[in-house]
Amino acid sequence: MTMNRHGFLQGLVFLLFSVLSSAQDEQLRLVDGDGRCTGRVEILHQGSWGTICDDFWELIDAHVVCRQMGCGQALDALALARFGEGSGPIWLDDVNCTGKESHVWKCPSKGWGENNCDHTEDAGVICSGFVRLVGGHGPCSGQVEVRSEEDWTPVSDGNFTFLTAQVICADLGCGKAVSVLGHMPFRRSDGRVWEEEFGCTGEESELWSCPRVPCPGGTCRHSGAVQVVCSAYTEVRLMNNGTSQCEGQVQMHISGGWRALCASHWTMANAHVVCRQLGCGVATSTPRGTYFVEGSDAIWKARFHCSGAESFLWNCPVTALGAPDCAHGNTASVICSGNQTQVLPQCNDSVSEPGGSAASEGSPASCSDSRRLRLADGGGRCAGRVEILHQGSWGTICDDGWDLADAHVVCRQLGCGQAVDASALARFGAGSGPIWLDELNCTGKEPHVWRCPSRGWGRHDCRHKEDAGVVCSEFLALRMVSEDQECAGWLEVFYNGTWGSVCRSPMEELTLSIVCSQLGCGDSGTLNPSIAFREGSRPRWVDLIQCRRTDTFLWECPSDPWKYDSCSPKEEAYISCAGIRSKGCPTAAPCTDKEKLRLRGGGTQCSGRVEVWHSGSWGTVCDDSWSLAEAEVVCQQLGCGHALEALGSAAFGPGNGSIWLDEVQCRGREPSLWACAAEPWGQNDCKHEEDAGVRCSGDRTTVPPTRGRTSTASSPIPGIFSLPGILCVILAALLFLVLIILGIQLHRGRAEHQALSAFKDAFDEALYQEIDDLVKSEKVDLLDNPDNLSDDSATKLPYYTGDDEENGDPESAPELPGQHVDATGNGYDDVDESPIPVTPSLPGMNENYFSPEDGGGASYSQTGISLQSPREAVNSSTKEKESSLVLRQDEPEYDDVELSTM
Repeated sequence: MTMNRHGFLQGLVFLLFSVLSSAQDEQLRLVDGDGRCTGRVEILHQGSWGTICDDFWELIDAHVVCRQMGCGQALDALALARFGEGSGPIWLDDVNCTGKESHVWKCPSKGWGENNCDHTEDAGVICSGFVRLVGGHGPCSGQVEVRSEEDWTPVSDGNFTFLTAQVICADLGCGKAVSVLGHMPFRRSDGRVWEEEFGCTGEESELWSCPRVPCPGGTCRHSGAVQVVCSAYTEVRLMNNGTSQCEGQVQMHISGGWRALCASHWTMANAHVVCRQLGCGVATSTPRGTYFVEGSDAIWKARFHCSGAESFLWNCPVTALGAPDCAHGNTASVICSGNQTQVLPQCNDSVSEPGGSAASEGSPASCSDSRRLRLADGGGRCAGRVEILHQGSWGTICDDGWDLADAHVVCRQLGCGQAVDASALARFGAGSGPIWLDELNCTGKEPHVWRCPSRGWGRHDCRHKEDAGVVCSEFLALRMVSEDQECAGWLEVFYNGTWGSVCRSPMEELTLSIVCSQLGCGDSGTLNPSIAFREGSRPRWVDLIQCRRTDTFLWECPSDPWKYDSCSPKEEAYISCAGIRSKGCPTAAPCTDKEKLRLRGGGTQCSGRVEVWHSGSWGTVCDDSWSLAEAEVVCQQLGCGHALEALGSAAFGPGNGSIWLDEVQCRGREPSLWACAAEPWGQNDCKHEEDAGVRCSGDRTTVPPTRGRTSTASSPIPGIFSLPGILCVILAALLFLVLIILGIQLHRGRAEHQALSAFKDAFDEALYQEIDDLVKSEKVDLLDNPDNLSDDSATKLPYYTGDDEENGDPESAPELPGQHVDATGNGYDDVDESPIPVTPSLPGMNENYFSPEDGGGASYSQTGISLQSPREAVNSSTKEKESSLVLRQDEPEYDDVELSTM
């Protein structure tokens, strides 16, 4: 009996040992990933850790692993030892799960240890994890959700602590928590809430390890969802000879260590934020080199772009992509006032007075400037409409006199490099509020744009259609170039005013995810190296991009410096994203209102069916209530002059797709068609047979965003009046022109009348003089005639002219009758020619030119003007007509007198 009892106890112990051993044998872990939910799959069996072969390894097998690990759902099933080669046995091969198994070793397979693989085929997984942040900017900000069986469940703000947020950020590899917000509306309205409260101490490496307490009654009291924001730029200090205080070299805790910040783009605005974050008052200066710390070789190249009003450095925009290398010792330093309650006095509000935040690098700051500068509606912080915050209101700058020198000041003030384009005519859309400055005349060296000479605050003669804009060299944009796909193509970045390629090395999955997310093409992508070589010459701007989980946009990812030829043409990146983009612009680059409107079917860009871009597609406008006022807004928005016709009934042919607008009612002066009153987008009772069209007066003018030139000199200025006003101006101009023509005709008539009167007087006088001379000559001839006189010879009197005497040549031969009379003859030797109004020809007169041959006066023609002395000009009109007199001896009696115009 005792022996039987002893044997029973032995058997029970053996059974328990077997169960415990079995439980200990089958354990699961993920190795060599970036957390406990990513890595190479390893199983503990019979006391040894081994791997799984990747033969037939699929996402459904990875789902079982992730669920078993409490790591949510599988995002990817990886093969070929993506997380490195393991060691020891290869326990499983040809795993073929259904997805419902509780343990991966319960899936069908070849059996324990049966395989035909080596460790180059080790399988891996990437799981979503137990916790995630959603609805924010990237994976490191948003509402907290945890994985519950097959779905994600939101966590409420009830008893949620900052320590729990710190563990979540660490679990996600997102740095440290910088913000926890409650009272947030839930993303879903199904009422589901996580029914446990987390009691993290802050020392845990993952949320799964934190103590959890069920909510009383299974329901957690709360006032909404909880939102957490993580950042890699949370810890900052000032080091001076090994001690941290309120002055010294600026260092940040990044990527597991303390690193100094580069001084290349360090500003007083950044320094103010550091001092405020450390409780050291305000920044007084930013010296260079004074606080160089020996042994600080690790310099972080990322550039912060603070306005000076932020409370923490992580609130400032940051750029790391393409940042140039920082020279050893070129580190940023700050001297703070040390008084936590000290603030700088406000600067004088005058345009010409310097602002404290405008202090140059290294100089002391004596005052605080409440004015701010920004660029709006340009698709980034370094391009857009120029706006100034002054007296509590954001306003714009008028484009009168706006040029590259003014734009340079704006770009440098914002830390955006140099200006590549100074835009006018509200290229980035019309602003609102005051127009603060007009007629700027910067030298290009001013620290702030409001220190440039101008008309003064609020003094202008402009409208918001004249708002100035800029494109700076540091403006960055991203796009994919493909003929037929929206979310696949050659990856290009816009830098220094030019589109260029991105190199594909190393381009890891996290980088691809950020690229696709930024382009609105899903949250994952693949690199396609098999695409054929792309023809053409272009910059290849950047290489070796290495994004981190804390990076929201590609601009925040560290990389090699910008370089025109960063790689060979064969290394350009071609990416295919998983999602489908709902394009906000018809082009990949940031666009303006002008680019969201077009005319089709009219043969030109300024005539046709009206089409607008909305929700990723082109659509038409219904002709209900369509009039010349609406057409005027369309023509002005397109830069096509003024509206000539507003057409309906699909005059340019019916369109296709959506009918986006109906019952549009404009006043004629709106900056864009969608600024007019209308039915909500897409709501209409129309068909495409009612599509609206316009015919504009001009040719469309465009200013590309990728040209480094000023557009103000070549861009025509669109009119600022409505159509009735334009018609009135045209009619007034025509009436004025008619009055001018009538006045000219009246003046010409009076001049001709005076000239004709003078001619008649001169003609009569000359005719009588010539007749008298002829009579006298005839008498002399009669006396000399032997038939009538005596035999005494008489000398025949010559025909007298005054030319010879006037010209000092009394010996010159007299001109015989029948020859032309010289213009300076006939006793009118002191009269020269001058242009006179043309008079009607008299009978018997020919229209010819006459030029004196003796040089006694300037020549005359109807196309020239001669120089005259005052005396010569007295009777110029008379002489002109006298010069046309010709005597012709047709008969001995000289009975004919002929007039002709020479």
